[in-house]
Amino acid sequence: MAEQRTIARPYAKAAFEFAVEHKAIDKWGDMLGFASVVVQEPQMKEILSNADKTQLMADIFVNVCGDALDGHGQNLIRVMAENKRLGVLPSVCEQFMEFRSEYQKEIVVQVESAAELSQSQLQELSSALEKRFARNVQLECSVNSDLIAGMVITAGDTVIDSSVKGQLAKLSDTLKA
Repeated sequence: MAEQRTIARPYAKAAFEFAVEHKAIDKWGDMLGFASVVVQEPQMKEILSNADKTQLMADIFVNVCGDALDGHGQNLIRVMAENKRLGVLPSVCEQFMEFRSEYQKEIVVQVESAAELSQSQLQELSSALEKRFARNVQLECSVNSDLIAGMVITAGDTVIDSSVKGQLAKLSDTLKA
């Protein structure tokens, strides 16, 4: 997985820089999102794995995507096909979205709570996280009753575990030491 990210990084960076330069960040996000879905389709995977000619792979892929790719998006697909890198398109898309979030000063925060949070709790949490991270926060919430009570907040490499389950695990580790 780390290798895919490394291979995808230059493509994502180039696409993002081009998108910023041409004020088309959202359009490129949509194109890359669509292309990464197409490349993950089982039939497309089979076609791409059996195609020996890179030009043929690129033509098939571009035709399947149709109007979802503009000329510049098609060029990216052709370059990636030529280098036999179409399989890393999902990682290119993921990294492009990370670049976009960084550029727009946004951060996606996963919130896993023991019970569903009310609208006022979400607003309060969002405000506190925006202050902490100095960014606009987009919450992705889910419920996990195994936490017993509390929540686990994940933002990039930062994890804040205020769940009862997490506190019990810390206590257990302390007692074992």
